[in-house]
Amino acid sequence: MTEPKMFVKRIHELAMQRVHSINVFVGCLLLLSLPSLASAAQRVKIEGLVTDQTGSPVAGAKVNFQGGNILKAASTDSQGRFVFSDVPVTHGTLNVQAKGFATTKINWQNHGQSVSRVRIPLSLGSFAQQVTVTADRTKMLVSQTAGTVRVLSQNDLASTAALSLDGALKQLPGFTLFRRTDSRVSNPTTQGVSLRGVGASGASRALVLENGFPLNDPFGGWVYWDRVPRAAIGRIEVAEGGASNLYGSDAMGGVINIMTRRADHSEVSLDTSYGNESSPDASLWANTVWGRWGAQLGAEAFRTDGYILLPQEERGQVDTAAGSDHTDLNLKLDRQISSGVRAFLSGAVFGESRRNGTPLQTNRTHLRQLRAGADWQSATLGVLSFRGYTEEEIYDQNFSAVAASRNSEALTVLQRVPAQETGYSVEWTRLVGARQTLVAGAEGSAVRGSSNELHYSQGSLNFAAGSGGKQNINGIFGEDIIRLAPRWIFTASARADFWRNFDALSTTRPLAAPGPISVIDFTPRSENAFSPHVSLLHQLTPSVSVYASAYRAFRAPTLNELYRPFRVGNVVTLANSDLGAEHLNGAEIGTALTPVRDRLRVHAAFFWNEITQPIANVTLGTTPSLITRQRQNLGSTRAPGFEIEAESQVRPNLMLSGGYQFVDAKVQRFPADVTLQGLFVPQTPQNTFSVQARYSKPSWFDLGLQGRFTGIQYDDDRNQFPLDRAFTLDFFASHSIHHLAEIYFAAENITGQRYEVARVPYVEVGPPVLARIGLRFNWGAR
Repeated sequence: MTEPKMFVKRIHELAMQRVHSINVFVGCLLLLSLPSLASAAQRVKIEGLVTDQTGSPVAGAKVNFQGGNILKAASTDSQGRFVFSDVPVTHGTLNVQAKGFATTKINWQNHGQSVSRVRIPLSLGSFAQQVTVTADRTKMLVSQTAGTVRVLSQNDLASTAALSLDGALKQLPGFTLFRRTDSRVSNPTTQGVSLRGVGASGASRALVLENGFPLNDPFGGWVYWDRVPRAAIGRIEVAEGGASNLYGSDAMGGVINIMTRRADHSEVSLDTSYGNESSPDASLWANTVWGRWGAQLGAEAFRTDGYILLPQEERGQVDTAAGSDHTDLNLKLDRQISSGVRAFLSGAVFGESRRNGTPLQTNRTHLRQLRAGADWQSATLGVLSFRGYTEEEIYDQNFSAVAASRNSEALTVLQRVPAQETGYSVEWTRLVGARQTLVAGAEGSAVRGSSNELHYSQGSLNFAAGSGGKQNINGIFGEDIIRLAPRWIFTASARADFWRNFDALSTTRPLAAPGPISVIDFTPRSENAFSPHVSLLHQLTPSVSVYASAYRAFRAPTLNELYRPFRVGNVVTLANSDLGAEHLNGAEIGTALTPVRDRLRVHAAFFWNEITQPIANVTLGTTPSLITRQRQNLGSTRAPGFEIEAESQVRPNLMLSGGYQFVDAKVQRFPADVTLQGLFVPQTPQNTFSVQARYSKPSWFDLGLQGRFTGIQYDDDRNQFPLDRAFTLDFFASHSIHHLAEIYFAAENITGQRYEVARVPYVEVGPPVLARIGLRFNWGAR
């Protein structure tokens, strides 16, 4: 028994020796590997740069890092930089918070480098730090833009009582149409837009865009304000002041960019209402996403019987209600081809018809448009964008002569205006380091159109006339935005445009009796323009900035101004094939303040604009039954002025805002008729102000008030037809009846004032109280 015990004991000793040897070997390996592991952990360092969306550094941002059980915190320096040393993990999250910006969280992972460098761009969060893309063709903070820029958010638009888009834009004191009439009942040719008192006729002196595509009529320059379904609008960005340096001819007075909604999930919104004057309305927006594909649908239908434009005491038997109806249908498909490439294709159809106050005065518009584009983004080369579009339009208009008694009218002209436009744009944007942004591009358009007319005399067809031509405009532009120092931003940009009018002629064929056909061939004409713009902005403190800018801008005459006559009431305006381009020299100095915890924003600016060769409707002769005018280039006009706007978050649920603008727009020189010198530019009031109040308590209701005052303005070049002061007040209230739906009530002009909107030469007045009740539904909102 002893020997077996001895054998077992020996086996146990040998096993213990083997285990000890293994333990010693493993321990040695661990001891050898620990220094290298510790060394690897010590070599991981995170170097970060926090910027805004322009690439400018954000100082004082709080940065937190978490990886496993490791927590670290830091703040960015004056250059927007931060460092985390000795990070012992290979992955984690970085969380960044900064005043005025939305909290940003990114995932971080190290791939074996000893130093990991990251760049974190921040998006905006507070109302004092908003984004605009219209001012400099690249994303800029409003507080860092050297100019007057306003952003109407989706909430701003949803809480206004105005049914039309131009009505909502009247929240901005610098916004005016050619005439005061709302677009629901006015002739489209009177819907040209003016900003900051540069004046407007049928043609706009400001560019209106939808997601960067022009909405100005290709033939006449006016705007169909109902082309974009209201439910599809995400926000509207308005930049005042000459912008031809980046946007060319139509942007002489500024830019309005309508941005439609976008979503990365399926969502449907419907807004439907019914109002007095027999006014049903429905507006729809829908978005769906499947894989890398996305689709958006916008649709709208509206009609109204309207109201009689003349005061009760001046009406005759021919005066009927001015009403309108329109339909929109927009469809867009887009695809994310890769992480850096996106492309889209969209199509739109639009139609409207109008009754302009008498049985014979009507007009119709049919429009089709196709758009396509692509964006390519590279971390090293920047962003390259392509856009292309084509558009076809037919505009029909009937004109009549109304007897002095207003008890009869006679047809004078049947007019059809076909027009086509094709355009393109290419734009490149690149951040250079942390202090510089470069923008360059080219764009152009080709327009052709004509005015084909049948003229009547005493009820009989008299003659046929036609005139029209083609116009090509091409431009190249460049811009450099430089942060000279942490609080100094310098911007320099310029654009060269070349345009040519050609294949233009006028024909007249007698129909009442045999006779020769008259043909006039217009000489081809070409011009060019150079539009520079420089600005300097200095942030005195994080809450106060001052800026100064100087610029040149221009506007080429439209085919409508060159070749199409028109009649409004008893005023006939003749075309002029010899018109030249308008040129504007302007300057602006201003300041922006956000002094009270981001609850108050104030912007004030002085501006000066002088236009040489402005196109105006000049009176040639007057009779008791007819006023004849012609489009002509004046010598010059001047429009100095100032504006101030304020916005205050008085309480968490109460917002107040308002603005005032004074502009003294007068004719400075016109050698052909010196009697016009010193007179006010038509349709340009000296004084305008607006005020808005919005109260929101989602569990109860939302309330909104909007008021606008317009001072005296003149409806003619000789200042013989003044339009009196006007004040309108609108009211809006909504109540949530379900988390997906709300009911609302809206009333425009609640005081019922029938203010003057036109003298042609008889007086036309604005609407009575316009009230409606509606429902809004939103499925899938996040």
